[in-house]
Amino acid sequence: MNYNNQKIKSFTDLRAWQEGHKLVLMIYEVTKQFPKDEIFGLTNQLRRAIVSFTSNIAEGFSRQSYKEKAQFYSIALGSLTEAQNQLLIAKDIRYISNDDFNKIACQTVEASKITNGLIKSSRTLIRNS
Repeated sequence: MNYNNQKIKSFTDLRAWQEGHKLVLMIYEVTKQFPKDEIFGLTNQLRRAIVSFTSNIAEGFSRQSYKEKAQFYSIALGSLTEAQNQLLIAKDIRYISNDDFNKIACQTVEASKITNGLIKSSRTLIRNS
């Protein structure tokens, strides 16, 4: 894989992981403001879902076959969708402002598009091998 004429040597070079890492930082920051009684509820679920996203991108990167890579990238996308749902809940119960929600939601859409590209690329490589 070659991205912008730079060889991708680590999962941290993947744009999907980079955008996901931004999300992790955003989620951790915004969930600090959640009520303390949510620490084992929505706070924990949202943090785990978004960390799962970046973790599955990383794990997929290390897999040898494109089929396995696509599988892990798909799992990552599922975790991202789970986080999107939890963000909607947090907004609707007024744990996060509309402004914070919009910023984070835009970031999730960006990460989703890039991850879909990774999945599509891996599946194309499966068909061509």
